[in-house]
This record gives sequence, structure tokens and C-alpha cells, in this order.
Amino acid sequence: MIGHDDAMRFLPVGDSMTIGATGDFTWRYRLWQHLDAVCPGSYEIVGPRTTLYDPGADAPLSHAYADPSFPPAARRHLAGWGEGWLHMAPVIADAVREAEADVLLVSLGLIDLGFYTDAEQTAANARAFIGAARTANPHIRMVLLPVIPNIRAESDAPFAASCARFNDLLARAVTDLDTPASPLLLAPTPPGYDIHTDTYDGTHPGPTGEHLLAATFADTLHRAWGVGGPYAQQHAEPVSA
Repeated sequence: MIGHDDAMRFLPVGDSMTIGATGDFTWRYRLWQHLDAVCPGSYEIVGPRTTLYDPGADAPLSHAYADPSFPPAARRHLAGWGEGWLHMAPVIADAVREAEADVLLVSLGLIDLGFYTDAEQTAANARAFIGAARTANPHIRMVLLPVIPNIRAESDAPFAASCARFNDLLARAVTDLDTPASPLLLAPTPPGYDIHTDTYDGTHPGPTGEHLLAATFADTLHRAWGVGGPYAQQHAEPVSA
């Protein structure tokens, strides 16, 4: 059993694809729907933040989720628009400690490669993140999602190569740093994910993309650790709610 009192504490960590913007459902919402269906009462979503990014204010101030019935407690996360491994490595230990997190669900790297660091530096920051999280909880588990190249990669060959290089380095880090006490999993890129149909701007997930991202985390958790169940088929349908 993951956790310490029968309640698994999941902490979503990510960039703009994870925090979402005003009017989004977010993949976090889709995952909450799934967990509530397959393991009600045996999990908690934790984290120091709850808001969406507000484009008008250029700040994470929005509470306007597409479904206003998304429970406030389930909205919790550690994600930020324009934030990557570079930004999360220094704060993850405090977030894990304060939230008593058991499992990190991490989607980071695109913003790093696009604006801040090269593949090697980004991988070094990912390794620092993993080490820092373990200082707060030596038994922390992590599911790490590779970078999904966005529309920029279609016309910027060096950027596409950087994404591929980082994903190789991330896979190596998972192999190198995985331990029985603190297991690491590399989630697969969501099968069939198409930035032209599953995002609204070539980067940020729309409803179908949100389902696919939630599914890759949910299915990885179920296959590797027996958590919950497979992502329900009906969840994968392109619905508006």
C-alpha cells in the first residue's frame, strides 16, 4: 500500500499544461474524476496551490474552472505557467513535506527547453528535483512524463532535437535513480496524442488531450503499482464535461 493511513496522497507537478488557464477543465480534473470512480475515499490530491492561470492578469489568480463543481480540495497542485524543472527543484521538498505527499505526478520540461536550459541542464535539474523530493520523504514515488514536443518542434529542428535528447536523458535518470524504497516510473507519451487535435494552440491540452494525459498517469499507476484501475473507456471520449 502506498501511503501511511490508507489514503494515497497524489501531488500533481507541472507547467502550463498542468496548471491550465481560465475556463479549462485541466487533466487534473479528469484524473480526479477517474480516481473518484475507481478508488473513492482511498486517495487525496494535495499541493500548495489551487488556482488556474489568468491570461488577463498574467498571473495564477483564476478559480474559473470549466466545471465549477470541481471540489476545492481536489484542485490542489504544484504547477505554474512558465515554470519548469528549474523552478520546481528548489521548492519540491517543502511542498512534499507540507502536503505529506506519497506520489508525485510530474509533467515538466517543455518550458525549460524552450526558454531556460539545454537538455543536459534540464536533466540535471530533474535529478536535483528527485533528490530534493526524497529529502522530504525518503519513500516518495514518482511518475514522470516525457516532454511532448509542441508545435514549435515542427519548424524548429534544433528544438525538436533538444526535446528528444532530454527525453533520453530523463529515461536514463529514471533507470539510474529508481530504488525499491523510492520507485520512479517513466510514463509513456499518451498513445495517439496529436498536438493538432488534442491541444487548442499546439501546446496546451484541450478536452481530448486532458483525457489522454490523465489516462497515461492513471494507467501507469495501475499497471505498475496496482493503484485504482484502467482509465475508463468513456473518459477517453471527446466530451465537454
